[in-house]
Amino acid sequence: MDPEPSQLPTLDQCINQVATLLEATDLHYGHGAIDAQSEALWIVSKQLNLSPTVALDHLEQVLSAEQLSQALEVTQTRIQTRKPLAYILGEAWLMGVPFYASEQSIVPRSWIAELIVDGSLEPWLPADGKALDLCTGNGSLAILLALACPDIHVSACDVSLPALAIAARNLDRHKLNSQIELFSGDLWDALPEPFDDNRFDLIICNPPYVNTHSMNTLPAEYHAEPALALAGGEDGMDLIRRIIANAPDYLSERGAILIEIGNEYEYFKKAFPQIPAIWMEVSAGDQQVLLIQAEDLH
Repeated sequence: MDPEPSQLPTLDQCINQVATLLEATDLHYGHGAIDAQSEALWIVSKQLNLSPTVALDHLEQVLSAEQLSQALEVTQTRIQTRKPLAYILGEAWLMGVPFYASEQSIVPRSWIAELIVDGSLEPWLPADGKALDLCTGNGSLAILLALACPDIHVSACDVSLPALAIAARNLDRHKLNSQIELFSGDLWDALPEPFDDNRFDLIICNPPYVNTHSMNTLPAEYHAEPALALAGGEDGMDLIRRIIANAPDYLSERGAILIEIGNEYEYFKKAFPQIPAIWMEVSAGDQQVLLIQAEDLH
């Protein structure tokens, strides 16, 4: 029997109800939500077709019986499957921007997104400049870059065709097909030969960097994602070595490459002691993302 209208919860009450259910289980957060409360907000706001941020302005709105039922159903699916919520909802949010999400690609998330949105990368992005999103996955970073700097051209590449299919959908969603060009292939092999007129002013890259030990101990939520997009070899540096080795060929004279390495700071320092990296400040600290200028790579 459906509840009476007077018994239906407000959005705020439903969020708290869902959060209580999530907190009672052994879930891991980090795929777009930092805790049970923020994930509950995401679940409930989706039922009202609102962004999580906008939903905060409608906390007194009463849910329908169907919306309540759908929110609780999604909650149970999240608990039972341990899949990231973005896969269950088919959508993720990064810096307030929505993206299609599926198990063909990792859930959109990166500290590089913060640097794009706060303008930290603009010194390396001249008007009519060229940028590359290497290991683009779902295309979220390329899209944020294009939205932040509408006068630049962005190339984006990935080795995974299924991931590029999601990226293509996201480009369509944000109407950026004319500004962003997708390439398929293994790192630099995806791109045209680096002649002077097609070098990049800025390369951003959130590559697979999780070391082997960490891969073996990741929570279930991460094992729902493609291992290809996470595993970086014994020390997490396998792809990063290849990226740095060839980056000079693809950078303009005053260009730079920005790489996210997550928790692999010590491994990076050991692998590249000679590189004068600039460590960028993000919400997770100053050992997660580094920038290397072209002149320091030669």
